[in-house]
Amino acid sequence: MDRIAVLIPCYNEAKTVAKVVTDFKAVLPEAVIYVYDNNSTDGTAELAAAAGAVVRHEYRQGKGNVVRRMFREIDAECYIMTDGDDTYPAEFAPAMVDKVLHHQADMVVGDRLSSTYYQENKRPFHNFGNALVKKSINLLFRNNIKDMMTGYRAFSYEFVKTFPVLSGGFEIETEMSIHAVDKNLHIENEVIEYRDRPEGSESKLNTYSDGLKVLMTIVRLFRQYKPLAFFSIVALVLFLVALILFIPIFVTYVRTGEVPRIPTLIVCGFMTMAAIQSLFGGLILNVIAGNQRRDFEFRLQQIDIEKKRLTEERED
Repeated sequence: MDRIAVLIPCYNEAKTVAKVVTDFKAVLPEAVIYVYDNNSTDGTAELAAAAGAVVRHEYRQGKGNVVRRMFREIDAECYIMTDGDDTYPAEFAPAMVDKVLHHQADMVVGDRLSSTYYQENKRPFHNFGNALVKKSINLLFRNNIKDMMTGYRAFSYEFVKTFPVLSGGFEIETEMSIHAVDKNLHIENEVIEYRDRPEGSESKLNTYSDGLKVLMTIVRLFRQYKPLAFFSIVALVLFLVALILFIPIFVTYVRTGEVPRIPTLIVCGFMTMAAIQSLFGGLILNVIAGNQRRDFEFRLQQIDIEKKRLTEERED
């Protein structure tokens, strides 16, 4: 078991990966640097190995798949995850590590948005997307995470070994944030500087398609983690639509004693029934979600025991 592991998922980052590895080795000399190559074709893996990193491979494309592989294979007391594009300065890593090892944080978020991100990032739709995701998650999940989409994070052993990686792509950061909030894990923010990619280095994130995936992930996780709120909203929408359709029919009945538009009245009835079913479905799923949180706490205790065992083995 490593004391500190630096995890760097990479896809075609030959221009910057050697510098990233060297920088992190300088500020965290006791850490093991792992570069996980995701089918690069520009010599990224060879350059990382030459710089002193332990190079491993994930052959399924997508950042989420790489993170799943890293979290499965690496055991460490503290993990630092960063990108291989040299946008996250290594000098902030020791403070993030300290929060995990000495302040019992489960996840430390490298907060770009409170610093230089909006000045350095030249892609306006990326800026808009980050702000939209942050506000959406803050509204739906009520948390104090300052930067939902940052790729610069520190994790505890407990977080890594209990985090279910379900996304295959760039939605993984959103999934991490929501998981930590839902499971009441200890989250801290560390304001970091951000620098845009150097000339010749291209982002692998597609603003529109990946942005849509992130928003769909938020909706999916909102349904899974807060089913009562989600299905209550569905029930309310169905009931309001049914009510809007029913009011003219009721007014006509009061005035004339006749019931016009029988098909519309039938639709109102079915929509009201669907609203009631949605509400009760949310209640049932909310109980299940509560039981899952309870089971998670037991799993967390087992992981803590496993961590102590691995730590003792390393020290022996």
